[in-house]
Amino acid sequence: MTFRYIGSKARLTMPLARAIEAFDDGSGQFVDAFSGTGAVAELAASLGWPVWANDALESAIVMTVARLASVGEVRMASLGGYSDAVERLNRLEPSEGPMWRTYSPASARFDCDRIERRYFTERNAAAIDAVRAQIAEWATDGLLTDREEQLLIADLISAANRVANIAGTYGCFLRKWQNSAHQPLQLKPRSLKNEATELVATVADVADLRPSPNDLVYLDPPYTKRQYASYYHILETIAVGDEPNVEGVSGLRPWKHKASAYCYKTRALDALLSLVERIASRRVLISYSCEGHVDLEDLCAGLERSGTVECTPIQGVGRYRPNRTASANGDSVTEYVLSFTRAEGELKVNEPALGDQCEFQVLAT
Repeated sequence: MTFRYIGSKARLTMPLARAIEAFDDGSGQFVDAFSGTGAVAELAASLGWPVWANDALESAIVMTVARLASVGEVRMASLGGYSDAVERLNRLEPSEGPMWRTYSPASARFDCDRIERRYFTERNAAAIDAVRAQIAEWATDGLLTDREEQLLIADLISAANRVANIAGTYGCFLRKWQNSAHQPLQLKPRSLKNEATELVATVADVADLRPSPNDLVYLDPPYTKRQYASYYHILETIAVGDEPNVEGVSGLRPWKHKASAYCYKTRALDALLSLVERIASRRVLISYSCEGHVDLEDLCAGLERSGTVECTPIQGVGRYRPNRTASANGDSVTEYVLSFTRAEGELKVNEPALGDQCEFQVLAT
């Protein structure tokens, strides 16, 4: 990935690999239930697991699918190949569309409160509009497979992030323009995998997932009050390709229906224990932080009611720092991985199977 994502496990792949390998009995698939940008899904795939990646945000799943894309899956033959398709997108003339009207200074001419949003310069916002519209047109015309469309959208998200006038997330924009915000939008082809991953990718509430008893389920829930649906709302708009009614200075798209219980201190413990209880899988890995809402002793005690749990500190990582003030306050936090094995008498079979869950939005198979 080319940008920071709250809670990303990109720096923790080695200790997580050991935890995953310790639970590998050669059966089931790896279920990354809160996939984020796909760092752990990618790790599991590299260890030979078939992967089921899920997230409540379409933007997260688009980024995960792109991260696992292989050369043979995204040929884009109708467009001259992947690199040629990216180059064609970079040559488009800017087009004044939804991003330009909502998230550039042009918003002052369209917003009823005359709010001038400075997420992107007018030219870069219009360039994002042009690229997103072209990707949609190619997909509609049958020139892109679903996987190819997702790859190009993910490349657009990465390009937009490089020129976004933000401190780290999209919860707000900066009053003064950063030098990087004035650089032109430029998509870059990414390195693709040589081998395809057996992948299912879904957009769904984690509570609706129905993994099998043999699956290894990995849970990396939000630790703090930051709601991903609001902090990354613009990425979600790019991924979905819509023009929602927005609110406030930040121009938030409707997000409260995707608010996570794990972000509320009074609800997080019960929500996490209830989630593990509903999961049919005998093997569950949970990532958590010493600064999370949930006390680790309380979490372990709750899990021990239905199985055995081992809590292991895996690494001290730099605290998320959206600005210089935050950087000056503390240097690191400790991440933990909890390895939970369900007692035989607690095993259950969840229904329905994935293929019967019509409420799921399946983005890749």
